[in-house]
Amino acid sequence: MSLKYAVLAALLEGEASGYELSKVFDVSLANFWPATPQQLYRELERLAQEGLIEARVVLQERRPNKRMFTLTEAGREDLHDFAAAPSRRPTAIRDELLIKIQAMDGVGVDPETTRAQIEERRSWARGKLDRYLRVRERLLAGRTEDEFLREADRIGPYLTLMAGIAFEEENLRWCERVLLHVRRRTAVG
Repeated sequence: MSLKYAVLAALLEGEASGYELSKVFDVSLANFWPATPQQLYRELERLAQEGLIEARVVLQERRPNKRMFTLTEAGREDLHDFAAAPSRRPTAIRDELLIKIQAMDGVGVDPETTRAQIEERRSWARGKLDRYLRVRERLLAGRTEDEFLREADRIGPYLTLMAGIAFEEENLRWCERVLLHVRRRTAVG
């Protein structure tokens, strides 16, 4: 899959500027499809050239003009075809930290170095989880999850948010377990 479909899906929420889309990616799509602002702006240009989105310029005083993007009918049809097609195999994990941990005791890395890297990962996971939980509370707006899922116009963004929450919760559990074993190993050595 390419960034294309993540952008088209984000525009289902309505018209947005490139800046607004980068914030949407940061909060709701980063848990499964991260993109830098530069990648996002390049993709918006390409999608506009292909006729899958439209851009209009909004004139602003004391600020640069901004472009607002909307999904076209062709973009909606392309996204429909993508969403209806069978999915490929899930993406494999590619994580630099896992390679470092795999190698740590085979090449004599100081356990404190490993511990610091795991604590940094734990901190990142905690920050992302906290952000996702705030988004969840905002989406629920006082409703229970069941109420939201019955009443909301669109539940897809919520369901993908739940995947991000579960992923970061598991990251935290894994970090705690690894830290426990690294500490035990350090205490024995």
